[in-house]
Amino acid sequence: MKLKCIAVDDEPLALGMIAAFIDQTPFLQLVGRYSSAVEALHGLHQQPVDLVFLDIQMPDLSGIELARVLDKGEYGVGPRIIFTTAFSQYALEGYKVDALDYLVKPFNYADFLKAASKAQAYAGLLQKPVAALPAPAAEPEEEYLFLKVEYQLVRIAFSDILYIEGLKDYVKVHLGSEAKPILSLTSLKALEEKLPARRFMRIHRSFIVALDKISAVSRNKVQIGETNIAVSDQYKDAFNQFLSRWV
Repeated sequence: MKLKCIAVDDEPLALGMIAAFIDQTPFLQLVGRYSSAVEALHGLHQQPVDLVFLDIQMPDLSGIELARVLDKGEYGVGPRIIFTTAFSQYALEGYKVDALDYLVKPFNYADFLKAASKAQAYAGLLQKPVAALPAPAAEPEEEYLFLKVEYQLVRIAFSDILYIEGLKDYVKVHLGSEAKPILSLTSLKALEEKLPARRFMRIHRSFIVALDKISAVSRNKVQIGETNIAVSDQYKDAFNQFLSRWV
């Protein structure tokens, strides 16, 4: 399957280079090239695409502003974004609009191909659940989730999660298989909705724990490995109800 993509850059040389890179990549199909984000927005009304190679600093409408419009879902699932810019200071903004990658000029074809391959992998990931549905039947419960870590989707098994810590716009996922936690740009509430309630419980404003990883309970605290986590008053009743099944 080829990914339909467009290139958007107000610098003619950069636009030509990106278009040439797209043409020499077998799984990409160039369906439009635009010298401004406004032109690209009009083009997307006429022809939805899978992938946008997008410059950031442009007149009238910046690449970040265009990405925010696309991120609202105006075009259904919406195209994925790979930023191509000479300014590295916009990397965090690119992360916040869920860009797949961030290429800093000047970059070569190897860098371009690596970023494009992420888009190809993402497209395959979206297709797999649909292709895997055999017939109307009960679907097995998923045993994993995918989290955005830096500029890639990382598969995390539920059985590997010890506990999850919320830090404003980020979460730290502490795993049994990793010495350091995984950092992802999402909220604890959004992540809580993706976790099976029979295996995970929120016991504090800033913590979700894997119930089968609790090794001890004392007063208003639970112990997971060498870590003690408080059970706040807001979640105490639900946690005590869980404990009552076993005590």
